[in-house]
Amino acid sequence: MIRINLLPVRAAQKKEKLRSQLSIFSLCMILVLIACGSLYVQKMTSINDVKEEIATIDQKNKDLRKKIGQVKDFENKKNDLEKKLSVLQKLKEGKSGPVHLLDELSTALPEKLWLTKFSEKSGSVALSGVADSENTVAVFMRSLETSQYYKDIQLSVTEQTKSGDRKMQKFTLNCSVETPSSE
Repeated sequence: MIRINLLPVRAAQKKEKLRSQLSIFSLCMILVLIACGSLYVQKMTSINDVKEEIATIDQKNKDLRKKIGQVKDFENKKNDLEKKLSVLQKLKEGKSGPVHLLDELSTALPEKLWLTKFSEKSGSVALSGVADSENTVAVFMRSLETSQYYKDIQLSVTEQTKSGDRKMQKFTLNCSVETPSSE
């Protein structure tokens, strides 16, 4: 009878099973490591992308802050300029008043009337002069009354004087000054 020793086959089968299980285990471990590695790489690239996006947003914020600062500077300069322009406009309006007063006075002067004194103080004007007759003084007063700048014209003094061989009328007028709102 022939005897076959099955023990080494069983031991070989056990070794073969153990080898196949170890190779399956190592293969699974390699697959798990590859999966973990790829997941790690994917997460790191998404983190880097978010960091880059944050950096670009920070840069845009800095640029916008600079622009906001420039806009505020521009607004401040604009407000300063508007204040300066309003002051200049007030100065121009105040400057043109005396010019118009004297212009109106020169157009109202009749031919034979001479002014010897003109004084303006806080909205009232005092005029003194000499004319050839009382009619000339009256004509002068009527022309001043038509002016936009001279109001409430009153004759204070009129007296007759002699200049050489001619009789002249010396007069003093008082009036108030108004600046028209629109020219």
